[in-house]
Amino acid sequence: MAKHTVLTGLVALTLGATAVFAANPQEKPVMPLRGTVTQVNGDQLQLTDRRGEKLTAELTADTKVAAVSQGNINDIKPNSFIGTAASPQPDGSLKALEVHVFDPSLRGSGEGFRLWQGADGKTGTMTNGTLVNANGRTMTVKYQNGEKKVVVPEDVPVVALAPVDRSLIKPGVHIVLFPAAQSDANHLVAGNIVAGVNGIVPPM
Repeated sequence: MAKHTVLTGLVALTLGATAVFAANPQEKPVMPLRGTVTQVNGDQLQLTDRRGEKLTAELTADTKVAAVSQGNINDIKPNSFIGTAASPQPDGSLKALEVHVFDPSLRGSGEGFRLWQGADGKTGTMTNGTLVNANGRTMTVKYQNGEKKVVVPEDVPVVALAPVDRSLIKPGVHIVLFPAAQSDANHLVAGNIVAGVNGIVPPM
C-alpha cells in the first residue's frame, strides 16, 4: 500500500447523516484496528485491541508507519493538508471528532471523503484535504471533487502526523493499524500503522 494511503479514509444518527451517506449506499466504511502493541518479534507484531482480543499482524517492507504527536489548533493554517474524523450534522456540515495535521511530506494522503468506523464502533466520516478557508473554528476543507464545512469544537483533540521508521513500534505503544488489501481474517498484513508517541492514543 503506497504512502499516500497512510490514512485512508476516517454516526449516521440524524437525517443529515442519512442524506450524506445516500450518495454511496454500497460503500463500506474504513475499519481500522485499534489497540496496544504487546510484542514485536522480527516481522511479527502482536497487539491487544480495545476489546481485549489478541491479534498478530505481519510487517512487510511495504508497511508504512506514521507518528502521532500532540498538536494545537494553531497548527492548522491556510493550505494545511489535514484530516478529520467527524459526524455529519443536519445542516450538511461536519462536526469534527478529531483533527490531524499532516506533515508536508504526507500531503495528499488518503485525500477525499469517505465513511469511517470510529473507535466507538459507530459509522461517521473521514475527510482528508486542504484547508482553504477558516472562520474561527469553522473550516472549509477541499479535496479532489468537493469540499466540506467542518466545525471543530473546543474540546476536540488536534494531533500532528509525520512519517517515522519502524523503531517506534514497541510494547506499550497505542496504534491504529490499517490491514493491507491482501489481508484476511486469518492472516493480517499491516499496510499502514499510525502510532502514538509519549503515550498518546491516536484519536482518529
